[in-house]
Amino acid sequence: MVSAPEVERVLPALPAELTHVQAPSWLQQAEQAVLAAPAGSTLVLDARALQVFDSSALAVLLALRRALLRRGLSWRIEGLPARLRTLAGVYGVDELLPA
Repeated sequence: MVSAPEVERVLPALPAELTHVQAPSWLQQAEQAVLAAPAGSTLVLDARALQVFDSSALAVLLALRRALLRRGLSWRIEGLPARLRTLAGVYGVDELLPA
């Protein structure tokens, strides 16, 4: 029996600025995309525009990860800024974010 091919879906791209001000709104949009994704999907997050952020950016990425895991979905991040990856390392959560 051949399994269905994996489907890629695009999450809302991260904005140029993601701080405690923008975080709730962006997370709500991303969670809606997760709920709409079919089983077996891989969701792709474009982080290339992100330039200004605080620890809220990490919080929303980790919340997004939890939402994806609850639904059994996978994800990848494209263009995550090195500074955000470094911040994740400082908090000890860098291994929780996909490459």
